[in-house]
Amino acid sequence: MTDTQTIGVPEAAGPAMRRAWRNVIVLVMAQAIMGAQMPMIFTIGGLAGLMLSPNPCFATLPVSMIVLGSALSARPLSGFMQRHGRRAGFQIAALAGMGGAGIAALALYQGSFTLYLLGSLLTGIYMSAQGFYRFAATDTAPEAFAPRAISFVMAGGLASAFVALSLLKLTDGLSAIPHLYTYGAIVVLNLIGMMLFMGLDIPRPTPRAVGAAPEGRPTREILRNPAIVVAMICAMVSYALMNLVMTSTPLAMVGCGFDQAQAGDVVFSHVLAMFIPSFFTGHLINRFGAERIVGLGLLILTGAGAVALSGVDLGNFYISLILLGLGWNFGFIGATAMLARAHAPEERGRVQGINDLVVFGGVFLASLSSGGLMNCSGAMDAQAGWSAVNMAMVPFLVLAGGALIWLRMRPKAI
Repeated sequence: MTDTQTIGVPEAAGPAMRRAWRNVIVLVMAQAIMGAQMPMIFTIGGLAGLMLSPNPCFATLPVSMIVLGSALSARPLSGFMQRHGRRAGFQIAALAGMGGAGIAALALYQGSFTLYLLGSLLTGIYMSAQGFYRFAATDTAPEAFAPRAISFVMAGGLASAFVALSLLKLTDGLSAIPHLYTYGAIVVLNLIGMMLFMGLDIPRPTPRAVGAAPEGRPTREILRNPAIVVAMICAMVSYALMNLVMTSTPLAMVGCGFDQAQAGDVVFSHVLAMFIPSFFTGHLINRFGAERIVGLGLLILTGAGAVALSGVDLGNFYISLILLGLGWNFGFIGATAMLARAHAPEERGRVQGINDLVVFGGVFLASLSSGGLMNCSGAMDAQAGWSAVNMAMVPFLVLAGGALIWLRMRPKAI
């Protein structure tokens, strides 16, 4: 089968599953290798921002710029992949990730905060593409296999945690300029990814004839679908709160007297908790339903905030960040499964693009708020800032939980 075939061409079950598994394997490897750059950047991004920024309130602004780049590129990138295929879109995004890391390294060398922000913005294009890995896993998967395909791809993040931790420790201290060689390693990861995607076998949709009506429902009608809206809200809240707390964690820990290595270990544990459950999340979704798993994820995120507010011992950081990762996994994967079941295949590009615009728009606001809450919340100490970060979770958990309850209680269409 070629990359130009039409989605939906009937195939025998055997060839269809072989293609689905091939694509899942490629995407798992991409998640494991290329995906390592995101925990690496989130571990050092705030610390590098604090080093370069003229104002500590802007320490997490580089991370916010990554998320902004992801939000701005989500819809254009989704549309590009709808027209030209997943392979081309992912390779362009890997090139952007390579360029972003190179610019960030140059910024560290020159001590330029502005240049560092530019590199972070470009990195956001890669981050946006990584968010589409989970959708790409369902493109050629039979319906019953789709939740497991999503889970397997997300589970590739488990390996990415080990790759990230190893590279962080390997590159730490190699240069007199902190974090310089870390970005050099990220350039290499993206180069490997560009070659990996040559093995992807996901057919492109057939181009629409000139003047033909748009396929599927109009966007306005799509956004009146309660299941789609609630899925987007829950995905946005799960991802935004995870980012809000994770971005602040290295700053909070260093401010509370722990060193960067300990902060890296806590983030590593968090990333493990994000992806280890993916081995069985798909099974749980098939058995109990996506809505129940999303609800469980929101409850676990609430527990993460409660543990963080109870103290700033090393154990509190570990337990809170582990719960944060687990809650994100159930909330985000569950919401992805809800969304995948709520739209037609021909609506894929528009729905997924709008979804990731909403998700990463929320994550941008969360990461932008993170530095202000952490460093400029009124009391200039790390513990007060850390408490402010975790208290900020409450209204968003109420929003997502209320939306999910409303969806569950509303009458079903006959």
